[in-house]
Amino acid sequence: MTERRLKIPRRLLLANTKFVKSNLMPTTKQAKPLQSIYQLHIELQEIQPTVWRTLWVPGNAKLSRLHRVIQSAMGWTNSHLHEFRIAGQCYGMDSFAEEFGGVAPLDESRFTIGKVLSDAVSEFEYEYDFGDGWRHHIRVQHILPATEYNNKPVCLGGENACPPEDVGGPGGFEEFVQVMSDPAHEDHLDLWRWHGGPFDRRGFDISAVNARIRRFG
Repeated sequence: MTERRLKIPRRLLLANTKFVKSNLMPTTKQAKPLQSIYQLHIELQEIQPTVWRTLWVPGNAKLSRLHRVIQSAMGWTNSHLHEFRIAGQCYGMDSFAEEFGGVAPLDESRFTIGKVLSDAVSEFEYEYDFGDGWRHHIRVQHILPATEYNNKPVCLGGENACPPEDVGGPGGFEEFVQVMSDPAHEDHLDLWRWHGGPFDRRGFDISAVNARIRRFG
């Protein structure tokens, strides 16, 4: 009796060989790039005593998120336009600039902190409310590796209260503080009602700040 051999089509043999090789050969996983955490020191300009905050912010966060974190940390209410000025380039909400006939900045939602803050950038500016003109000087203090402590935005420290919205810029703020500290001033009651109560320019509550960052940042 003649032995018959089963003839396997060549395409099946090739497919089986590829399957065996792919399952037997060791595979190496691509290492994920290490995350960088930026320690930023923020100071509100033209105000004394200085209103400042120190933050940890992940490098993969978009500038649009950094805007929300700054708003929460400083105590602003995100009620006005803003703009980042970094290494000669402007970033913000381009739709608003076009609406008012200005030159549109680059879209902040398309750029991460790590992308725009190259090794050569150690400081930059953030302006909020172009009417009142609140300019914030931001300095890169450290670039750190990510840990379980710093991989989300957090405020590390700060001093002094943020001015009220629509107070009239640095000059208007100083006048506001003087009137609020003098109950005999003829405008004291009006400003008290406008603000909704007393104002403590030294006030700063880090727990409240971080609660705002967790909620809005």
